[in-house]
Amino acid sequence: MINCKITFFLLLFTGLAFGQSGVKEIKKGQDARQQSFHRGATAAAANENSSKTLFVDPFVGTDAHGHTYPGAAAPFGMMQLSPDTRYEGWDGCSGYHYSDSIIYGFSHTHLSGTGIPDYCDLLIVPQNGVPKTIPGYKNAKEGYGDRFTHDNEKASPGSYEVELLNQKIKVKLVAGVRAGMHEYTFSNAKGKKFILIDLDHRDALLDYRLNVIDKKTVSGARISSSWAKEQHFYFHLETNIPFEKSRIFKTKGDHKLLLTFPSSTEKISIKIGISAVDEAGAKNNLNDEIKDWNMDALRAKTVQAWENELSRIKLETENVDLLTKFYTSLYHSYLQPNIFSDADGRYRGLDKAVHTIENNVPQYTVFSLWDTYRATHPLYTITQQRRTSEFIQTFLRQYQQSGDLPVWELAGNETECMIGYHSVSVIADAYVKGLRNFDADLALAAAQNTSKLNEFGKTFFRNNGFIGSGDEHESVSKNLEFAYDDFCIAELAKAMGKTDIAKEYTKNSLNFINSFDQNSKFMRARNGGIWHSPFDPAEVNFNYTEANSWQYSLYAPHAVDVLTELMGGKDSLEAWLDRLFTTKSDLSGREQVDITGLIGQYAHGNEPSHHMAYLYNYTNAPHKTQEYTDRIMREMYTTLPDGLSGNEDCGQMSSWFVLSSMGIYQIAPGSSFFDFGRPLMDKASIQLENGKRLIIKTRNNSKENIYIQKVYRGEMPFEGNKISYENLMMGGELIFEMGPKPAKIATNSSAIGSKDLVVNEFVPVPSFKNETRTFTDFIVVQTNKVPLLDEKRVEIEFRYVDDIERVYKFVDSLRFSNSKSIDIRTVYHPSDKAMLRSAWVRGEFIKLDPSTHMELKSNYANQYPSTGANALIDGISGKTDYRTGEYQGYWENDVVAEVSFDNGKVLSEIGIGCLQDMKSWIFLPSKIKIDISYDGLNFSPMTDISVFPAFSNYQSPSRYEFTQQTKNTAPIKKVRISVLNHGITPTWHESPGNSTWLFVDELIFR
Repeated sequence: MINCKITFFLLLFTGLAFGQSGVKEIKKGQDARQQSFHRGATAAAANENSSKTLFVDPFVGTDAHGHTYPGAAAPFGMMQLSPDTRYEGWDGCSGYHYSDSIIYGFSHTHLSGTGIPDYCDLLIVPQNGVPKTIPGYKNAKEGYGDRFTHDNEKASPGSYEVELLNQKIKVKLVAGVRAGMHEYTFSNAKGKKFILIDLDHRDALLDYRLNVIDKKTVSGARISSSWAKEQHFYFHLETNIPFEKSRIFKTKGDHKLLLTFPSSTEKISIKIGISAVDEAGAKNNLNDEIKDWNMDALRAKTVQAWENELSRIKLETENVDLLTKFYTSLYHSYLQPNIFSDADGRYRGLDKAVHTIENNVPQYTVFSLWDTYRATHPLYTITQQRRTSEFIQTFLRQYQQSGDLPVWELAGNETECMIGYHSVSVIADAYVKGLRNFDADLALAAAQNTSKLNEFGKTFFRNNGFIGSGDEHESVSKNLEFAYDDFCIAELAKAMGKTDIAKEYTKNSLNFINSFDQNSKFMRARNGGIWHSPFDPAEVNFNYTEANSWQYSLYAPHAVDVLTELMGGKDSLEAWLDRLFTTKSDLSGREQVDITGLIGQYAHGNEPSHHMAYLYNYTNAPHKTQEYTDRIMREMYTTLPDGLSGNEDCGQMSSWFVLSSMGIYQIAPGSSFFDFGRPLMDKASIQLENGKRLIIKTRNNSKENIYIQKVYRGEMPFEGNKISYENLMMGGELIFEMGPKPAKIATNSSAIGSKDLVVNEFVPVPSFKNETRTFTDFIVVQTNKVPLLDEKRVEIEFRYVDDIERVYKFVDSLRFSNSKSIDIRTVYHPSDKAMLRSAWVRGEFIKLDPSTHMELKSNYANQYPSTGANALIDGISGKTDYRTGEYQGYWENDVVAEVSFDNGKVLSEIGIGCLQDMKSWIFLPSKIKIDISYDGLNFSPMTDISVFPAFSNYQSPSRYEFTQQTKNTAPIKKVRISVLNHGITPTWHESPGNSTWLFVDELIFR
């Protein structure tokens, strides 16, 4: 996989996101469903004690790119019982999309709002008349898909209903925590009735079991591989009436069980328990939760569980749309993480072994931490304090089993998806807020160990103060997010009294400074001491994670005052934010489906932007935070199925709305402070787990009155525009008085403080003014000023890489006419007696042959341009990661290049460097053809270089150089190299029969 979310850009790019076309008149269906929903909710709108589940619409986010599912689930439950309308494609990540018109069946696990598909385990298909088990069932015309419309589809917390139109089957689904129930009512009395149990659905099957225990009981196992490479799923299923016979299909690619019921059957009920441990655990989970066949009782139990969770926050407003957006968002926030341990305390660990939790504290799974650390987990510290400690206990058990804190854990598998090690954010944020029901010493040791593993550029970050673009893909984003994570470790250590550890990590938390280019005022990629060029802040490339420089340049939420100093002060930060929100929304570079919900270059549909509107609180115009949060809540959230501006991402998109609509948001978890924004509701009453009640009131609230005039704590005026977590937990009233015009209120300061820490503890690494590494005649090398430091106390030292023993003082500039590699570092004297040094950074300056010219006769993909038209002769060879930007990528095409030499060259060897990364669809060429010309006009062929099938298996990414010896000693005037695309992916590939990439870099002339 290329990148956990980026992979599905390739699926879209190559036509693999099959999905189904939209149903006609979807808008009409949405309107009808919306009217029906609102009729049920309007009557209770102003009543604080009304049922909160009335305002939850599970269809919100099921359309567009929200990637949610509408099916039945309990709060944080193990089971998610929902219809499946898609087998594949980026918009089929949850198994369901609102635009579809076919249901293939109903499965028991689903992911909410992710960017990669998985789950949808154990598909159950009711059938009426003739069983449809023939090959090709994925095609609804030949197989067992059935039509449905949204007019006869209902969803509410814990339950789901639909009618399958062709077979006239009414479906009801209800889920508990670890068990659930199906009910199928057959309107057509003709023919036998069937229940098909499909283990092949969606993921690749590694192993399975199907056991028919008696005429009412089936159990089994499904071990599969997809995003989670080894997912264990076990089930125990019972029917309310006996089946006449059963048939197991065991042919290749066909692992199914068909249960046949009498023709007279009018209704079949199923109850099922699931487990990640074993079939016995699944049976025990079922018996623990569902004692009989009373579906209404199970529904009532789950609805009450949802009422208990949703009622932790009680809103008062007559605005039904707001209530629906709020409680649907809160519902989405509480769908996961999911309980992963059985009722008896057993669970499957990251080591794949079965463990037992003695105190029966649940083990959880589905931790989308790159997303949820920003708003979802801070929300949990207010409304889910006990579970927050349980989540952290889960992290620590996972650390003990794997040696690493979770990054994106799924079903007992670490996917290593996305970047950072944001479990430390959740841990530190809880600890500094006083939530300490976990082993803090173990947590700190786990955080330190995870931060220092030699992976994902962490070693470069720690040793060099930044990650170079040639060392690791997405280098800018990783550098910034590692810096934030180290801030969290510092805060944890500080709160535990570990001063030396806190000092070390506080210093590392300032490494984001080394990604800041003070000339452009953007966070930029750098290769050693040289800034990546050409630079366009709107360009989406692999220097950033699912974003561009606009969307990452303000990512220093833990040190906003330092960031403000870099920008040039509060007014400069305000001006930068103004440009962010008002510049054109055009993107350049590669396609990135996650960048949605644009206001200027602010992208609310993806997480890196989520704190940005609140940064106005750190300028002289905090009222703009209120303006933009009001606009985002109005424009980016609706009550329709397409009501989310991007992937829901396991609660993050919704949690942002929950917090922001109450007028608070935590931009830097670990700091324990919440910024004020623009509260939407008239009153929110939050029942805290310490027994106290926090009431947030909004006086003079209206669509026009979006600006905070005054803030009161009780009846006492409250100064500033942020509030501590400790203050919130005291309960009582927090009152916002609103008005139609901005009022003067105090601005915020950052958690880390001003640049004083920088000049006393941290020395930024220097950079070169030169933004290109190549030249043809001579080059004059200069350095930039070092940001934040007193220029009079700064020196730049340099050394030549081929003579590192001698160190010189860099005075003004250096002039070279030959290739040189130079190291530079900052020497800073904070006082007359003190001296601090930065790490060395390197600049490699390469002289090109001015008599060599290249004409590229193929079009490279715009997302993989390398250094442009002359990339194949720029003297810079790629390594083994195509995402570092050193290779040129070609999709479906051959590469043809002609190189001419003004005076001719005597060459003994000619060739080209190629990359292989078959899991990313990057294949070696099938053949390389070389033609040479001695007169510059007429070509003669050399012997072709055949490449495959020598490398036709999966392996780690590797670079290969393919060359051919020449036999002539006469000067060659021109060389034509044709690199032929592999063609389509072979049958053994995970995506067989699809087009492939060529990644090439550097033409070789020896």
